[in-house]
Amino acid sequence: MRRAPGLSVRLKFTLSYAGFLMLAGALLLAAGWVFLIRVKHVGLIIDPDYKYAVLRALAPTAAVALVFLLVFGLLGGWILAGRMLAPMTRITDATRLAADGSLSHRIRLEGRKDEFRELADDFDTMLAQLEAHDAEQQRFAANASHELRTPLAITQTLLDVARTDPNLDTARLIDRLQVVNTRAIDLTEALLVLSRSNQRSFAREHVDLSLIAEEAAETLLPLAEQREISLDVTGETTRTVGSAALALQMVMNLVQNAIVHNIPAGGTVTVHTESQPDASVLRVENTGPQLAPDRVRTLTEPFQRGAERARTHEHVGAGLGLAIVHSIVRAHDGTLDLTPRPTGGLVVTVRLPRLKVLGE
Repeated sequence: MRRAPGLSVRLKFTLSYAGFLMLAGALLLAAGWVFLIRVKHVGLIIDPDYKYAVLRALAPTAAVALVFLLVFGLLGGWILAGRMLAPMTRITDATRLAADGSLSHRIRLEGRKDEFRELADDFDTMLAQLEAHDAEQQRFAANASHELRTPLAITQTLLDVARTDPNLDTARLIDRLQVVNTRAIDLTEALLVLSRSNQRSFAREHVDLSLIAEEAAETLLPLAEQREISLDVTGETTRTVGSAALALQMVMNLVQNAIVHNIPAGGTVTVHTESQPDASVLRVENTGPQLAPDRVRTLTEPFQRGAERARTHEHVGAGLGLAIVHSIVRAHDGTLDLTPRPTGGLVVTVRLPRLKVLGE
């Protein structure tokens, strides 16, 4: 934003301080002059020439005093304003560095708490959050590029082989290309969902999490039966405000992860909904392999996959499932908690702001 040049804050403070000092001095001299012309020794003045004599005697001294106050006010005001605004100068320098892309700089203003130091501390906190977010975005962009490049590279390899091998099984080639293309489409759609939830660009409506849980379980029941996983939905009606489509995506991702990252056969997945005084709660619990707490804390980062991917050659997703869940929960002003089960598996608890109905 372009602005016309103006006086600096330091100069404004200096002029204000000097002006106030001059006004105080003038008022003090005026009060002294009034007192002198009204009183002579202990009685009232009745000689009209006395006041003019006092004025002639007082005027040169008053003029010198006012000039002294003006010089003293300007000099003292400039020094005091500079000392008072020194923290603001450091904050301004840090702001310019941040605008140039340097997010690692911190103000770290010394001294006791005041308005400037509160501003500096808040600015340091904001810089730390921006730096962490920028690093996260860079990691995400690098991982996304790698994930998207993989199916494209596989496709290119298959086409190169088909071009040089006249005896290649065309039907098998088409099947493999379809699998690779489906993976690329799923990854792209997941990235779009993640971007949409991060930007909070969705209409808000009343959402019943219990109905969402039942719909997700019904959709994924064939996958659970295929893997011999028991899938149950329990709990009560609980409502929140948000996007029904994103809420369904959130529950679908949680239930699908719970099914995929389970024991080979005979495992269980339980989806539970309940209403608490200040939150609508969705809990997804599943059996599965043992998970270390340090590992659990990283599962919501983009492109993080569970242990099953490392043990098998089966494709279990691009590692965006829980990252999308985390983003959707944040976009709905909720919280996400991941806790490893002592006997193996995971408990995922989502708390969203509760929509209270009439009569509660």
